[in-house]
Amino acid sequence: MPRFQIVRTSTLCLLFVGAMVTATFAGEKTRTNSQASPLDKQTENRARYVIKIAGCNDCHTTGYAEAAGKIPEKDWLKGDSMGWRGPWGTTYASNLRLSMQNLSETQWIKIARSDEFRPPMPWFALREMTEQDLRAIYRFIRNLGPAGEPAPAYLPPGQEPKGPFILFPSSQEASK
Repeated sequence: MPRFQIVRTSTLCLLFVGAMVTATFAGEKTRTNSQASPLDKQTENRARYVIKIAGCNDCHTTGYAEAAGKIPEKDWLKGDSMGWRGPWGTTYASNLRLSMQNLSETQWIKIARSDEFRPPMPWFALREMTEQDLRAIYRFIRNLGPAGEPAPAYLPPGQEPKGPFILFPSSQEASK
């Protein structure tokens, strides 16, 4: 085989291998961010139970508390435009259906274990959940799929919310 042909063949092989490696890693990244681990029936039931008893739907599902929990699952966890206003500013329950689509399961576990959210989110309750429960929640929400619109953005103290809100008194006002 002429030397030119060997170099050309070797170059093509390297390009092919490089393309395959790139495609493999790109596929892994896509899989990590777009596909959750399978949701078996036991995990699904566990997640549904934890989401209900932890009160996730109370804030993250519009009208859930008012309907005494009688909201179809297809409408769960899409966030809410009801503001929660206090000395910290005004917060809104995020659309978990959209948020989870941008996280891997590992990222979700890290966030649940380390982040401190503004009130009224009970971030300390997430830290008490077992890893199995956190994984079940993640898989359940990912299985529901993306839906709804993003919740309104956080407003710092002093900015007036445009929509409805629940006012939390400051600790000084509450003690009067």
